[in-house]
This record gives sequence, structure tokens and C-alpha cells, in this order.
Amino acid sequence: MGSPAAWPHSRKFAFTVFDDPDSQTFAASREVYGLLGDLGILTTKGVWPLPGDPRNASDHGETCGNPAYAAWLREIQEQGFEIGYHNATSHTSRRETTLEALDRFAELFGQNPVTMSNHYHCHEGIYWGPNRLSGWRRHAYNVLTLGRNRGRSLGHLSDSPYFWGDLCQQRIRYVRNFASPEINTLRACPRMPYHDPQRPFVNYWYSSSEGAKIDSFLERLSEARQDRLEAEGGACIMYVHFGHGFYDTGGIHARFRELMRRLSRKNGWFVPVGVLLDYLREQQPRPPITDRERAELERRWLWHKVRYGTS
Repeated sequence: MGSPAAWPHSRKFAFTVFDDPDSQTFAASREVYGLLGDLGILTTKGVWPLPGDPRNASDHGETCGNPAYAAWLREIQEQGFEIGYHNATSHTSRRETTLEALDRFAELFGQNPVTMSNHYHCHEGIYWGPNRLSGWRRHAYNVLTLGRNRGRSLGHLSDSPYFWGDLCQQRIRYVRNFASPEINTLRACPRMPYHDPQRPFVNYWYSSSEGAKIDSFLERLSEARQDRLEAEGGACIMYVHFGHGFYDTGGIHARFRELMRRLSRKNGWFVPVGVLLDYLREQQPRPPITDRERAELERRWLWHKVRYGTS
């Protein structure tokens, strides 16, 4: 359970990261990805293709509106890192802006995004907020969040000015959904990547392991959990914001550096999210997720939401 028959090149397990750009400065990006590159751990860096409007920005993280930053992103892409999509920019964008952002992404990086994650508080979120859930679980989510996110996820509604579901279906292969406290993401979601017929504008969904901030990342990637991931022959896709505590004026967080070095010495397959998901799809047929499987994923995530409060 939780692993394919074999990993490429006789590797024992797989590990990668989807890094949202929230609160991440250019300086932090260069330091963290310099470490990952030196260790041979290739991951996915989410980006905002367009600069944000300072009057509306929900976050101060760097965007591709900075030419030097965009040039650096192309450099790490050439090194083997994957560039992913995290909505058009750091605040709500209407359909025409999302289309502009996707075109800009392709112009900058030579292709459409393979992977993406929704940015919080954006009205163009696709099947996000309560729309990630079905039945009583959607109601429970609204109660849990005091209804704050009701009506915010409109990217899949064709009568909304924020609709871009058709563009997502045409241009993006994988979208992140549920996070889990489990280090072995495949154990938590063995069907990953999966298609959900109730959410047709997303081609395939993938899950992640909780590591949004430095404390949860260090908890998830402890020595004992690294060893268990290896022993199970599993795969971890870590949900991360490298802008939240991984680097400051004193440098890279020492414990983060220590754990990543330890991980890199193991016989792992360290590839970007899109490469890992493509491989999983190649190993066996991926029929659409069933109602029972969907309900189980939703129940587990709702409990995770209660504990961690993140996505």
C-alpha cells in the first residue's frame, strides 16, 4: 500500500515539494533553492506570473513582475526544478487576467504549467474553500470557518466573471487538493493522481503532506518519519511555504538544513511534482475516483483542517 511496484533507478522512495510563493522574498528563494540544488533535491516552485496590485495584494511574496526574479526562475528551471502555477497573482483576478497570466507563464517558461495550487482568498479558486467538499462535510466546513470562505471559490462557475475552468482543463494537468499529516502522501491518497467526475474542470488532483510552515515541516520530516517513508517505499509531496520561517537574515534554518542533508543521503528519487505524478499515472490505469473514496479523503482532510487550520 502507498507505493508502486518499483521506483526508477532502483530508488527506495520518492520525495518532492510544491512550494507556494506566499511571503517569499527573492533572497529567501535563492538561498533555499541553492541548498536544494546542492543536495540534488529537485522540487516544484509555485509562482505568480503577474505583479500584484499593491492596493489589493493579500501577500508580499515576490512575483514574476520582477525581471531579475523571472530570469532566476528560468535558471533553476534549466537545472531541473519545475515551475508551477499559484494563480495569476497574490490577489483575486478576473478571467481576462487569469488568461493573461497563463499566457505570460508560457512565454516565460516555454510551456503551460504542469502543476498548480490554489492561492487562498482568491475568488477564482477552482473547486476551493467549501467546494472541495461534498454533502454534510461542506456544511461542516462552513461551520468550522464561520462561513468566511463561502462564495469565494468561483473559478469553476461558468456564469462568474472569475470563471477559468475551461482554461484549467486545457492548460494544467495537476491541481493540489487535500493535505495530510501523513509523511507518505501515497498512503494517505493511494489513488493519486485522480480525476473527480464531480469536479470536471480539473484533469487530475494530487494530495500533499502538511509542511506549510517551518514547524510543521520539521515535524513531518523528522528522522523517524524519513526512515518510515523509506521503509514503506512511499512517496511524499510536501505542501510548503518556504517564505514562512525557512530563511531569515541569519540564514537558512539550521534544523531544516540538517534534515534535508540527511534526507539527501538516502536512496530517494528526488524529482519535481509533475515528474512524480506522471510516473504514477504510467504505472497503472487511473479510473475516476469513486464516491466512497472521495468521502474518505474529505473526512480525513476535514479533521486535518481542525487540527492545523491550513490547506
